[in-house]
Amino acid sequence: MPITPATTTHHASNGTAESILLELVDENGTTIGTAEKLTAHQPPGQLHRAFSVFLFDEHGRLLLQQRALGKYHSPGVWSNTCCGHPYPGEAPFAAAARRTYEELGTSPSLLTEAGTVRYNHPDPESGLVEQEFNHLFVGLVQSSVRQDPEEVAATAFVTPGELAERHAKDTFSSWFMTVLDAARPAIRELTGPSAGW
Repeated sequence: MPITPATTTHHASNGTAESILLELVDENGTTIGTAEKLTAHQPPGQLHRAFSVFLFDEHGRLLLQQRALGKYHSPGVWSNTCCGHPYPGEAPFAAAARRTYEELGTSPSLLTEAGTVRYNHPDPESGLVEQEFNHLFVGLVQSSVRQDPEEVAATAFVTPGELAERHAKDTFSSWFMTVLDAARPAIRELTGPSAGW
């Protein structure tokens, strides 16, 4: 797995994104250019490549993360195991494995592609827009989680029922249900019918 310097993925202490470039794409996911991260998320948003990871333990429970309070975009909300953006020219699979390790200190096992989904989700709190062509991945987590506090405030393993309860009372990322629903066929294949996903 290619490792890119982690310093380029951190956010500045003042809560704004550093000048990280994202890969802009057309509606078919073909690369058409680059844009600075914050610029790409300002309304109306520029369609860019992203990824979302869903990892499960041996009991079929999904690993959720609560985004760190210091993040400039969607701080403190709950979301899927890991999400982010590949560097321009970086394969989404490599980016997903890299960021999972950087954020959670664990390398996913049996990580497989689970399709793509395109969405446009404004974030009501920050005013930023998620205009993304998102590559989905599912896999297993088989080692203990050691989260980076600059990225992740908390983690939790949940069953489908526990997720429904948490989703009803806690705030989740604007994109969470979209990416979860798009990944469900691959999740069911990974976890088996008894897990209930």
